[in-house]
Amino acid sequence: MNTILVGVTFYILAQFVIGLLVSHKAGDESDFLLAGRSLGPILGTFTVFATWYGAESVIGAAGLIYSDGFAGATGDPFGYAFCLILLGLVFAIPLWRRQYTTFGDFFRERYSSGVEKLFVLLVVPSSVFWAAAQVRAFGHIISVISSVNVELAILGAAVLITVYTVVGGMRATAVTDLIQGLALMLGLVILFWVVIASHGLGNLLQEIPAERIQLIPAGGLSFWEIVEEWALPICGATLAAEVISRILATRSAATARISAVGGGFLYLLFGFIPVFLGLVGPQLVPGLDSPEEIIPALAGTYLSTFFYILFAGALVSAILSTVDSALLAAGSLLSHNIVIPLRKGGSDTEKVMFARMAVVILGIIAWYLAMHAGGVYELIETAVAFGSAGVFVVGTIGLFTRIGDKYSAYAALITGSLTWFVLEYYTDVTTPYILALAGAVLLYMMVALLRYKNWRSVGRAS
Repeated sequence: MNTILVGVTFYILAQFVIGLLVSHKAGDESDFLLAGRSLGPILGTFTVFATWYGAESVIGAAGLIYSDGFAGATGDPFGYAFCLILLGLVFAIPLWRRQYTTFGDFFRERYSSGVEKLFVLLVVPSSVFWAAAQVRAFGHIISVISSVNVELAILGAAVLITVYTVVGGMRATAVTDLIQGLALMLGLVILFWVVIASHGLGNLLQEIPAERIQLIPAGGLSFWEIVEEWALPICGATLAAEVISRILATRSAATARISAVGGGFLYLLFGFIPVFLGLVGPQLVPGLDSPEEIIPALAGTYLSTFFYILFAGALVSAILSTVDSALLAAGSLLSHNIVIPLRKGGSDTEKVMFARMAVVILGIIAWYLAMHAGGVYELIETAVAFGSAGVFVVGTIGLFTRIGDKYSAYAALITGSLTWFVLEYYTDVTTPYILALAGAVLLYMMVALLRYKNWRSVGRAS
């Protein structure tokens, strides 16, 4: 175990050093937050992929499929892969051409500065919850492969990720995302290859019970519950600030589209490996008390010490790449869209300083949440759903139509968030997210219609 811990620690420190080496003194806010809009298709694709492909994409997805069969694969890999492809095909070019620094700029330009600030207040907590979930998963992985206390491992993860995000900004995170993405791909391929080499692919597939390949759980789901399963990852993640910041950092509109679509296909391709391992898991490692242990259990059983270190490093890569994306995106929104406008300007040096301070503060909050949350999936569910229904509705309608104004946006953002929160935590409703989406659309259009009628009445009166 000490050998494994030393190997993983060396791997983590090597990435930390690389992040510092590729970073340089940020000349201005755009350089720090968007790498000077210089990311090409390779860096762009891998940073999009690494932003979304986190610990839950490997450990969580395989655990769900271990317990529920193929029916547990709705969100991972299909839902989240589709959301990236949808972002690339529909949203990437219009967003990039507007030359925003953050997604919050869209809400100010299209609606008002008040809507911009409400958007930030809804989205920043979501990013911090997401970062906290990954930091907590990091702590558990380190504690499993060593004797290090979970709380100490969580603290170390938070400090490490916050420091190199603060120092390097987007440029450092994009380069380390490339390294981390390649490491994760290699680790998954090795584990997949060793498992099928040990048992034979045909034998493994033949032994999967037919009921585990069904798309619908044995208990059955209603039509609307199935829609809920798909709506949450697609509508909840397509316009997430973390991934939009990546496409805004690319060098052209075409590169933005290629990066998002390419990241989505990578997500789908490598998302099938945890799906397969989760499907065959019960016949290889039966009777696990915690289904999420299936991937670590297979790695411990089939990999040598060297390859186990490589695989543990790959899982850590998935976490590091997701956390730095979440912290940088949330910090940029907080500094660029809240703090700097309140100061009515400021020098380039001050803007970069505020962005770095925001990352540090949010990193501390993520560490605190990771220490006190009930579990990783509790944090992830909150991160994806909180505020995203209204954001998806307002963002989509506002980007492609002239329907509605700031009052419509206020109504949709508030309605979407409150509807989901109340239904999720205070009722037994099984489809809170699609009801939140429906409520946001309804209120947006109602307010837009009322405003249009009032405008027509004033026009006739004058």
